[in-house]
Amino acid sequence: MTKYERLQNIRDEDFRRLTGVKRVTFNKMTEILNCAEAKKKSKGGRPSKLSIEDRLLAALEYIREYRTYFHIGASYGVSESVAYKIIKWVEDVLIKDGTFSLPGRKELLKSDNDIEAILIDATETPVERPKKNKGGTTQVKRKDIP
Repeated sequence: MTKYERLQNIRDEDFRRLTGVKRVTFNKMTEILNCAEAKKKSKGGRPSKLSIEDRLLAALEYIREYRTYFHIGASYGVSESVAYKIIKWVEDVLIKDGTFSLPGRKELLKSDNDIEAILIDATETPVERPKKNKGGTTQVKRKDIP
């Protein structure tokens, strides 16, 4: 039984408390992800170990609770790197769709509303490291070694 199947029987208020979104919003997100998944898998590929609903739940847990990828991976039975890929994919698809995007800075400046609070997103980001290759290093021949 998946996590999402266990959440089917709880009240709407508890679902909102757990995930941070209403069921209607969750279902709309699921529809968007299903369309993106169908488009991605139209060329073929391996089926995912987790359902769309479980992937969305993992992403919402990450956003809401700031759990590490390791903990989310352990909860869903996948590796840390797979948890990262799942969450990144869900975020990218939902942002690209535009249904759940926030207005930009220019829109906020144009409006006559007074801003009462400013939120800063401080999520984990991957670290860029240089690739290791043999072409970037120069080996020196030593003549004194027999």
